[in-house]
Amino acid sequence: MQQSEQKIYPWGDTRRFNSYAAYFKRLFGHRMQKVTINAGFSCPNRDGTLSHGGCTFCDNAAFTPSYCTPSKSITQQIDEGIVFHRRRYRSAEQYLAYFQSYSNTYAPLERLRECYDEALAHPEVAGVVVGTRPDCVDEQKLDYFAQLAERKYVAIEYGIESCYDSTLRHINRGHDFACAQRAVALTAERGIHCGAHFILGLPGESDQMLIEQTELINSLPLTTVKFHQLQLFRSTAMAAEWDAHPERFRFWSIEEYLELFVEILRRLRPDIVVERFAGEAPPRYHHTKGWGLVRNEELLAMLDKILERRGVHQGEIFETL
Repeated sequence: MQQSEQKIYPWGDTRRFNSYAAYFKRLFGHRMQKVTINAGFSCPNRDGTLSHGGCTFCDNAAFTPSYCTPSKSITQQIDEGIVFHRRRYRSAEQYLAYFQSYSNTYAPLERLRECYDEALAHPEVAGVVVGTRPDCVDEQKLDYFAQLAERKYVAIEYGIESCYDSTLRHINRGHDFACAQRAVALTAERGIHCGAHFILGLPGESDQMLIEQTELINSLPLTTVKFHQLQLFRSTAMAAEWDAHPERFRFWSIEEYLELFVEILRRLRPDIVVERFAGEAPPRYHHTKGWGLVRNEELLAMLDKILERRGVHQGEIFETL
């Protein structure tokens, strides 16, 4: 089949899922790159407000680049991050300041203003992506981000992790799914781009449960979504749980995981942008073997091949419901 004869999907291109790269190409006309920021925020699940232990799976260091440290100013982290990423992503023309570490709305509004105003003042930054928890926003803070969104790209990305309250309790998350539903709704109704993060493979969740929760994800007014396979990191409470009760866990091979994800993708609302479908962290952090040194680019190529081989695409089952 010639390129001109290929099917164009509802998101406007020939790829079989609504990809993050294409989403930004549509919005900005060129490639965008995130620059990770650690602004020194904490988390109510760590500072004693909810708990001192944090979520049982959490180790922020596993996902934080070496240049990110709150001892540096936000401007310095952006400058160093741009240099870091230009070695690998030379086609990026603008950058998004990604406040990733811990809960980046967990502070008084004045502190938030200082951080985000500084980031958006950088000449190469076109917007911000704010990683946080659903229980760390309120209407006043969201009104501030809505004001920023009138002139820059602003996205708030909520760690939801699971749609099942029993799982959220088990992993010491500190909020329920209803809390996430409220936060996403309040964010979306202000015209702010809204993302969510889910972990696939948490203890007690079967493949069927993961497929079925897609219906709940579809009910959320999300712009983007991230899925990661469960990764066990050293010195976490979940690593200790694995040592004591390995029968509670299910780990997939890469091929098994991708086949499961395809079933989720087939049911996922077509307008939701898939930012990621798997995660990677340096092997030194892993408590179990994991997938080794497989890069996201390799996984992406494997996913494309499976979708092509099976002749399926994002949202095809959703569209028939």
